[in-house]
Amino acid sequence: MNLLFNKQVKRNYEIIDTYEAGMKLTGWEVKSLRLKHGSINESYVTVDDEVFLVGAHFPVYQPGHKDLENTDPYQKRKLLLSKKQIHQLQDAQKQQGLTVVPMRIYEKGTLIKIEIAVARGKKLYDKRATLKDRTSKREAQRAVKDLY
Repeated sequence: MNLLFNKQVKRNYEIIDTYEAGMKLTGWEVKSLRLKHGSINESYVTVDDEVFLVGAHFPVYQPGHKDLENTDPYQKRKLLLSKKQIHQLQDAQKQQGLTVVPMRIYEKGTLIKIEIAVARGKKLYDKRATLKDRTSKREAQRAVKDLY
């Protein structure tokens, strides 16, 4: 079940490859995510020896949370991947024009997972071409539907 979804990714990026990663979260972050509070629209993934999600906003779960001063809703969160996957992400990020972006956060059983993608940014003319293709396909579907 999707908890958070980054709607901007498919419009702004051409997706090359996707990975599933675990997230290292605290209790209040898990509770906040299960209520579908938060945003990953302006976040990105940094890859060094470890992989971190930067810029994601998970608001503090208010009921029963006492230590509000020491909680940062924008803190870096560690992503859990195998060494092989980390090396693949490092190689992809070294290539010109490729970046790693979060696509969605979802529940898999009792665990919270994140889907990240290696992507290439689209130019304005690429976005226009995608939009044009989509409208032409939609019109063709309508024409076929009207025939029957």
